Amino acid sequence: MTRRFVVVILLFAGALGSAPLVAHHSAAATYFEDKSQTVEGTLVQFIYRNPHAFVYVEAPDPATGQMARWAVEWTSGQALNGLGITRETLKAGDHVAITGSPGRNAAEHRLRMRKIVRAKDGWKWEGNFQ
Repeated sequence: MTRRFVVVILLFAGALGSAPLVAHHSAAATYFEDKSQTVEGTLVQFIYRNPHAFVYVEAPDPATGQMARWAVEWTSGQALNGLGITRETLKAGDHVAITGSPGRNAAEHRLRMRKIVRAKDGWKWEGNFQ
């Protein structure tokens, strides 16, 4: 009986250890989910990765009018791939308008993506992500 119990515990521990862990931070801790802000400017960098892709855009700060680098958090590279969005979809130099939830610290110039539109061809993505 003891040997069987040990085997069961080891199998359970092995199965638990090999299962993917699912954890996520609260977006509401970083962003005002009930507010919306739009920035329009030049795409500087598109980082296509997990757990979240990022789009960096040079656009004016609404308070000062000075150009700022905005960090726009998107969904995962894996989720984007499932939507047909690849590493090549967005390129540095693209003129984009992005609407999203603004960051809680305005000085950080952060948004959580809700919508992106590329002016030159009308390509767009719109939605929510977890």
